Amino acid sequence: MRRHHVPTQPEVHDENPGKMAMPMRRTLGALHRTICSSLKNAETSLDVQHPIPLYLPVRTKKRYFIPPAVGLKGKRQENTEAKARAAGIVFRQQYFERPINIACTAGIFDPYIPPEGDARLSTLSKEGLKQRTEQIRQSAASQLAIRKIKEHDSVFTTKDFAEKAQEIFIEAHHALTQFNKEKLHSLVTERCYPEMTRGNRYKTIRWRFVESLEPPRVVHARCPDMVSKGNLYGQVTVRMHSKQTLAIYDRFGRLMLGSEEQPKDVLEYLVIERHLINPYGRWRLHGKIVPSWAPAKDPIIKTVMIPGPELKPGEEFDALNYEVPKPEAVQWYK
Repeated sequence: MRRHHVPTQPEVHDENPGKMAMPMRRTLGALHRTICSSLKNAETSLDVQHPIPLYLPVRTKKRYFIPPAVGLKGKRQENTEAKARAAGIVFRQQYFERPINIACTAGIFDPYIPPEGDARLSTLSKEGLKQRTEQIRQSAASQLAIRKIKEHDSVFTTKDFAEKAQEIFIEAHHALTQFNKEKLHSLVTERCYPEMTRGNRYKTIRWRFVESLEPPRVVHARCPDMVSKGNLYGQVTVRMHSKQTLAIYDRFGRLMLGSEEQPKDVLEYLVIERHLINPYGRWRLHGKIVPSWAPAKDPIIKTVMIPGPELKPGEEFDALNYEVPKPEAVQWYK
C-alpha cells in the first residue's frame, strides 16, 4: 500500500493557552461521542451503500444585540440605543454640521477719526491747512487697502465709488421710509439693519434728500481679515455733506422730531462694506461714524396722557366739572 504524505500545519504558539483549552476539550468530546454513535448505527444498518451522514455541532458567536427588523408595524418601538449600550455596544455620535456664511463683519475696523471743525474750517486758514496735511500723512494705510480692494474689484475707483455710496445711502433711506424689507436687506448689512429699523414699528418717517453741498469723497479705507487669513472684507469711509429733511410721526400722527419743510445741513461719515472674496458680494451700507465733537440731537417731543378722574358706576365724565391738573401731574409714556 502506498502511503500518502499528509502535510503538517505550522505550529501556532498562543500566549494564553488556558483560554482555548476548555472550548477545544468540549469540541473533541462532542466529536468523539458523535463518531461512536455513528459507527454503532452503521453496523446495524443493512444498506451499506448509503451510509448515515455525520453531523458535527459547531457553536457560533453569541450575539448580545440583534438589530430590529425593518417594516414591522403595530409594535412598540423600543429604545435601541439604550438596549445596545446595555449590551456593551456604543453608537457613534452623529454631528450635524451646517455651513455658516459670514456676510459682514461685526463692527468697524480702525474707524476714521474726523478732524474737529470739519466743513467749517477753510483750507486757506492755518487750522484747515494743518488738518489737510495730517490727513495726507495718514492716508498711507488707506492706499494699501485700496490696492487690495482693486485686486478683487477691478472696477473700483475712489472718485466713482463716492458717488455710488451716496446713491446707496439715498436708496436705503427711501426703502426705510417705505418699509421695504427685501430692498433694505440688499442695501445695508446685517449689522446695520437692526440699527436702522429699531423702534420704527409704530412710527411714520418722512425723509428727503434735497441737495449735496459738497461732492462726496473717500477719506478712509481698510481691508481687514476675519476668521481666517485671506477672508477679506473691504471697508471704505465716505464723507458726505448734504442738505436733508427728516420728520418722524408717532402712532397717533403727532410730530416727534424734525420738520418736512425746513431742511438742515448734515455732515455724515458713511462706512460701506463688501465681502471681497465673494464673487456675488456687493457694496452695502455698514454704519456711520459720529464724531465726538458733533452737536447734540434735538429732543424728541413725546405724546403724554393727562390722567382723568376716577368715575363711579353710573357717572359720566361730561356731568363732572373737571379741571385739567397742573403739568407736574402729567404721566409720560416711553
